[in-house]
Amino acid sequence: MDDRRQALSRIEQGYLAQPVHLTKHCRLEHTLQSLIAQRWQDGQRLPGHRALCATLGVARNTLAGVIESLVHQGHLITDHGRGTWVCKRLPPREREAVTTGPVSRRASDLLGDVGASSLQSGAFVPGVPDIVHFPIARWRQLYSRITVPHNTLLLSYASGGYGPLKRAIVGYLARWRGIDCELDQIVITEGAHHGLQLCALTLADHGDRAVMDSPFYWGARNVFQAGGLVIEHAIWEPREGYVGMLPEARPRLLYFTGSHHYPLGMKSVSAHKHSLVRHLEPDWILEDDYEFGDGCHRELTFDPDAGNQILIGSFSKLMFPGLRLGYLVVPRGLSAAINRVRTGVFREGRLLDQAVLATFIDDGDLDGWCQRMAREYLQRQQRLHDLLIGTPGVIGISPPSGNISLSLSLAATLDDERLSQHLLNRHQLVARPLSRVCAPGDHRRGLILGVGMVEGEALDRQGRRLATGIREFVASQR
Repeated sequence: MDDRRQALSRIEQGYLAQPVHLTKHCRLEHTLQSLIAQRWQDGQRLPGHRALCATLGVARNTLAGVIESLVHQGHLITDHGRGTWVCKRLPPREREAVTTGPVSRRASDLLGDVGASSLQSGAFVPGVPDIVHFPIARWRQLYSRITVPHNTLLLSYASGGYGPLKRAIVGYLARWRGIDCELDQIVITEGAHHGLQLCALTLADHGDRAVMDSPFYWGARNVFQAGGLVIEHAIWEPREGYVGMLPEARPRLLYFTGSHHYPLGMKSVSAHKHSLVRHLEPDWILEDDYEFGDGCHRELTFDPDAGNQILIGSFSKLMFPGLRLGYLVVPRGLSAAINRVRTGVFREGRLLDQAVLATFIDDGDLDGWCQRMAREYLQRQQRLHDLLIGTPGVIGISPPSGNISLSLSLAATLDDERLSQHLLNRHQLVARPLSRVCAPGDHRRGLILGVGMVEGEALDRQGRRLATGIREFVASQR
């Protein structure tokens, strides 16, 4: 267990490693949460409040607010005049709630496998866009403009989605993806996961097969698994296509990520996708076009005139995760069935958010934001690529692109899960191990990184820390 001097040093390192654009409160809270979760044991005593404030340069009120928040969450206990300690024992009410009865087998499978991390901030967290520079003042202004007395119907249930938002999405897809679709092909969803869930509910039955790539997007895999589908994988190599033994033909669903593969961060190859489609002859093809890209749509297989293809889109990666709005582009005539399923299971709402988003798109704000951030992400990836190239153990880096994620390929002898723990524990850097999203038979090792939460001098500093952490780990393995 760390003594208080060591604990103070670890807190300082973690605090300095946090993105500088976050508030001091957020930086300190994230640092303490990470140390409590990953390093400290129950009963670890924190340094004195005066020493913490002096070392970190934070006000006493800021520290008191962080301590109060973590005490309320059950991570710390404090005794006035005596100190503050880590508390990893569940409080009585929480312990009772956990042990009242077993969860379903389906829930057990999901809880025991890869899913969303509790750490959703910090340098190199994958899948999180740049939310710091989002024009929130403009977004607030649109809310004020739309929330007027004669718009009270926007507070009611929806029925098939907000028409002006559908029209805005049709125009957006024409500009950014060269896709010419009709208004009645658009289904508004609450993000990509919800769209996938609607597809699984409407198009597949319990026990049907769904085929997806390896490495795979864990979110799609979890949605399909929760829907009772049998998951099979086709191993994809960017230069070779689909390799090894392929699944049997005629699955119910075939799922691809869009113009860029996630999590590899490589440009998809439409010829590889078409080859797999011809081999498998799936009933339905789902394509999840989830990130910025550069406006190029050449690597999408989606055809709006096909009778068995669905495009899945989300504004969470384009704008900010909390928005939770997306869309499906479905074959003509299918939207009525999907909307009825949605209304029967989930109900619809959020018309106010949909109206604001429609105006944001129609006024050109989304196009300007996408253009700006595609350039910004490209520069960040290029800088990180330069900082990491030649690092021992790194055998490949995905080419820089206008997306928020990239991946490192590691030597097969390295344990990427242990490396990710080393980076978190020693350097307070969050990186996801690639092996956790590789199917059996796919033995690749690597790290999945994001650039949405780090920029400028912080990117240089954290990139060098990342390279140092990898070198340390490689040297320790030798």
